Amino acid sequence: MTYAEPPLREPDLPRTAKVRPTALRTGWTTGACATAATKAALTALVTGEPQRQVEIGLPAGRRVTFAVARCDLDPSRRAEAVVVKDAGDDPDVTHGAELTATVTWRDEPGLRLDGGPGVGTVTRPGLGLAVGGPAINETPRRMIGQAVAEVVDLGETGVRVVISVPRGEIMARKTTNRRLGILGGISILGTTGIVRPFSTASWRASVVQAVHVMAAQGERTVVLCTGGRTERAARALLPELPEVCFVEVGDFTGAAVTAAVGDGMTGVVFVGMAGKLAKLAAGILMTHYTRSKVDLSLLGAVTAEAGGDPDLVAAVTAANTGRHAYELWAAAGLLGPAGDLLCHRVRQVLRRFARHAVSVDVAMVDFAGERMVASSGRWAA
Repeated sequence: MTYAEPPLREPDLPRTAKVRPTALRTGWTTGACATAATKAALTALVTGEPQRQVEIGLPAGRRVTFAVARCDLDPSRRAEAVVVKDAGDDPDVTHGAELTATVTWRDEPGLRLDGGPGVGTVTRPGLGLAVGGPAINETPRRMIGQAVAEVVDLGETGVRVVISVPRGEIMARKTTNRRLGILGGISILGTTGIVRPFSTASWRASVVQAVHVMAAQGERTVVLCTGGRTERAARALLPELPEVCFVEVGDFTGAAVTAAVGDGMTGVVFVGMAGKLAKLAAGILMTHYTRSKVDLSLLGAVTAEAGGDPDLVAAVTAANTGRHAYELWAAAGLLGPAGDLLCHRVRQVLRRFARHAVSVDVAMVDFAGERMVASSGRWAA
């Protein structure tokens, strides 16, 4: 497989990523806050009593309690609750946002979830959401559904929930939403419910520390995952490895590989999704969104190499996101071959960056983190 090797780059951290003298404080995702606001409003509607705090379940099973900033009630008709987002120490433009849920009854059983003012509308494919619908991601949708089901029986009761965010359209100007085709507001996000400050110098230090801890316990293979979903997939691929071997690197793959080499590791496994893999394949080892973007021309070249026709190559090169390219590959029956080639390119980049001091394997997983769809050769997809 011949192609021009990309230059290796590990960009500096964003200006907002400052070293802190104390441990970083986690926060709550917009999805968790929207879920808490929903449950508070629905509980008020059912009980006739405004709520001052509310408990919800996170995807991993943990139960957490949120303060309710405001809860207004029009008995038997409508309730509205507000939970203010605390992003912890993450430099997040939605810190302080008032996640608002307005709940009303509907005639048909089941849950209808809509976006109100300040929540973006999806206008392009490639985000895993219906075009024309609200930018409320899959995990927050499930969380909201679970919270509603804890209060009423959706088999018998109809509930409409509208999530809105005052000033959300203004907040969205400081995000990449418009470039992704999300217009009119912010996205309701989160895969765990918890905001962990991936994009800070302290988080990079914690990644390096995790590798050191693993090395101190005599382990020699480190498994680098970009987040919680990829870690679940990685553990399924490598069940024989102890928990300490799995490191959530966030944006700091380069720092983790450097630490692995310095600690005498013999093997590095990287498990990720299409977007992060595309950035790494382009030679970018620090993948914070302000310092890098997906090189769609690279994905177009991979498409051609995998046997894609000119129309597919053009569509991938013009794709909205890395996920959109992934979906185009899947629709064309080319996900396996193209994904394998992408994983091979990432493997070559990581081996070069490590100066060939470690073995490298790479796997691409689907966007639910449920199954591997491609690899650099160690596993059969």
